[in-house]
Amino acid sequence: MGSNNSQNLRDEEIKELMDETEFSKQQITRLYSRFLSLDKKGQGYLSRDDFLNVPELGVNPLGDRIIDAFFTVAETNGDKKDQQLNFRQFVRILAHFQPTSRVKKNSLNSRRDKLFFAFKMYDLNKNNYITREEFKVILNSMVGANITTDQLEKIADRTIEEADKDRDGKISFEEFCGAMEKTDIEEKMSIRFLN
Repeated sequence: MGSNNSQNLRDEEIKELMDETEFSKQQITRLYSRFLSLDKKGQGYLSRDDFLNVPELGVNPLGDRIIDAFFTVAETNGDKKDQQLNFRQFVRILAHFQPTSRVKKNSLNSRRDKLFFAFKMYDLNKNNYITREEFKVILNSMVGANITTDQLEKIADRTIEEADKDRDGKISFEEFCGAMEKTDIEEKMSIRFLN
């Protein structure tokens, strides 16, 4: 899908993306414009640096983790090539953030898909587990100087203790899903995409 900014999406590409992601034609067209604006070099893909230029991610304390999760989820889906995302990958990842009210059976924005994206934000070393130390790093980036080191330690200990059902000292994806059972992840991880 394009190696330069002047290339337009073909109708068949739009149709495929609509079927895969449940985005409307207008939404895909808008996302393509956004993609092109981020692809400053006109190479047809986005790198981590391109994402760092998104103002909302730049001011978000978890911005780097969100960006990393984009690439990790793409890799998990077999899509990752040299730390770059093409337009199709970009749209597929953003589909995780659609509200779930219109979810189809094969949708990319199911509760489980949203939880997987969130889990990957915490799994810093990408070993499919969240350790106490990883949790502390994320918690510290979220609250920073607002809590003491002792409070941070206690929150990390309590979280791991409550979520770690098999008592192996780390949280698996299934344990993470269980711990998030009462969390309205569908609402927290949804962006209203304009039509």
